[in-house]
Amino acid sequence: MTSPHDGDDEGSATESKPLACARCGVRADGPPPTWTLSVENGVRLHYCERCSRENLRAIEGRLDSQWW
Repeated sequence: MTSPHDGDDEGSATESKPLACARCGVRADGPPPTWTLSVENGVRLHYCERCSRENLRAIEGRLDSQWW
């Protein structure tokens, strides 16, 4: 028996996609360990080290990025 999703690689955890900082747009080939991951309204957002450092208090206060 086959599934309608057989052969569908979309959303694969092993697939490496280039990431972009949700704030400044800088790109990385994978999730660098110094970047921050935020889930806002069900959407995963990545922030580069510079943007994370500049907005540390807002991040720790759990403010969505729209408040930064």
